[in-house]
Amino acid sequence: MAEATVLIPAYNEEASVAEVVRAARKAGFPAVVADDGSTDATAQRAAEAGAQVVRLAENRGKGGAYAAGLKLVETPFVILLDADLVGLTPEHIHALLAPVKNGEAEMSVGVFRGGRLLTDLGNRLTPFLSGQRALPTRLLREVPGLESARYDVELLLTRTAKERGWRVRYLPLVGLSQVMKEEKRGFLAGFAHRLRMYLEVLRYAASGRTRRGR
Repeated sequence: MAEATVLIPAYNEEASVAEVVRAARKAGFPAVVADDGSTDATAQRAAEAGAQVVRLAENRGKGGAYAAGLKLVETPFVILLDADLVGLTPEHIHALLAPVKNGEAEMSVGVFRGGRLLTDLGNRLTPFLSGQRALPTRLLREVPGLESARYDVELLLTRTAKERGWRVRYLPLVGLSQVMKEEKRGFLAGFAHRLRMYLEVLRYAASGRTRRGR
């Protein structure tokens, strides 16, 4: 039995999801793709590349996709990867898993280095928003509010780690990058999507500050 499962939430990522799945399979891990209500061929491309696919009837957000995909995970560890990665290798995946598997951390977080200037910069400014992570499966299942989280799911994981005293390791993922939203959707639509994502993250962060202030 494999040590870990690669869990990939995906929404309309037919152009890139197969590359991520193939890297996971080359690394020796089963891959689960949670197709979050896609209207393109994401599910088909993922299955053809060797993933087990769970399809959501409607878009539920990244946290909802994680929750759906977790139902298929049977390994002690889970590796979370975005579906739009460029340049992913088995070495990247093993590097993410190593500190968690070796008992050095409860969660690892990957940060882009030496990939593309804009994605590198974004990851360096906000590493706590990275979607590339590894942690024990039981800990992910215990994250409160996971199923209802959307763009703020990475902030939820980061906050849960802090509240519960998890050791977190931030790791450089050299040569890895992402397809930017402006490239996938066109500049205006992609920029608007990015703004909505940041606003949701800010609302979540503000709600946490309010709770701590009580």
